[in-house]
Amino acid sequence: MQITTIGLDIAKTTFQVHGVDGEGKVVVAKRLRRGRVLGFFEKLGSCLVGMEACATSHHWAREIARHGHEVRLMPPGYVKPYVKRGKNDAADAAAICEAVRRPSMRFVPVKSAAQQSALMLHRTRDLLIWQRTQLINALRGHLAELGLVAAKGREGVARLLALVADQGDERLPALARFACQALMGQLAALQGQIGVLERRLHAEHRANEASRRLETIPGIGVITASALVGTVTDPAAFRSGREFAAWIGLVPRQTSTGGKARLGRISKQGDRYLRRLLVAGALAVLKQARARPDKHPWLTRLLARRPAKVAAVALANKMARTAWAVLARGESYRASAPAAAP
Repeated sequence: MQITTIGLDIAKTTFQVHGVDGEGKVVVAKRLRRGRVLGFFEKLGSCLVGMEACATSHHWAREIARHGHEVRLMPPGYVKPYVKRGKNDAADAAAICEAVRRPSMRFVPVKSAAQQSALMLHRTRDLLIWQRTQLINALRGHLAELGLVAAKGREGVARLLALVADQGDERLPALARFACQALMGQLAALQGQIGVLERRLHAEHRANEASRRLETIPGIGVITASALVGTVTDPAAFRSGREFAAWIGLVPRQTSTGGKARLGRISKQGDRYLRRLLVAGALAVLKQARARPDKHPWLTRLLARRPAKVAAVALANKMARTAWAVLARGESYRASAPAAAP
């Protein structure tokens, strides 16, 4: 019997296959070891293969598509309602097979190896920055136990590092200095690695035309621009900039019913990293708007009636919609002319 649709539940070593024919009858339901997955799809005729968008899914999607199959990835949260009783690999594969055939299902574009590699630079840099913060907090905590404190920020950290490096400062016991020097060495190594990653990110940014166009948007720098290019596979997958902002999670969460619209906090669904970068860029623009109100009339009016964090999220939403327009239309950012004073 001809298999038309397959639901594939992927894992580290054992994969579950659930295949049906054109009438929806189950044709195959079995487990496959990792080394036999591609051989199984190589022998099949062209069919629709559904998978959850999870770890290693983009790799398997590319490999299976090379054998002539149409591969579609779905958010795991959208597949869960189709799981019947119980939770096991067979039930998950059957649910994936059912969900991938729904006409209203939303799919995740398959990323290329180049896009995933670019995003690895971002994730690695983000992890190292988190570890750097952890080391700084540990150093501050240890020295505070001995009454040695400094102000927040880079200058305060530099003052503490100078204190640890100063062998003649008797306020720090020798044993404590030895322990803090280990933290200082790790901190210096991390700082060097972060610098190397950022230089590579800047080089990739300069080599990418779409990333350079995104940098023309106020509040979007090199890091955010390259992250957007690496994450957004196809801007045409979104019908509008509003839909793109909703995908990132920068729109209010709705709990509407009975014709009454109730809007709450932002949904925070989608890519956390992109959302964090956009909000951080919006906060930088807000700082400029406070210094030069005439340059940012819309933000000035918004800040007059809303808290700063709310205004930052609103601006991040606007930046996301502008970024989608720049990517979808292949143009650079053009600032709108200021409205005439009443």
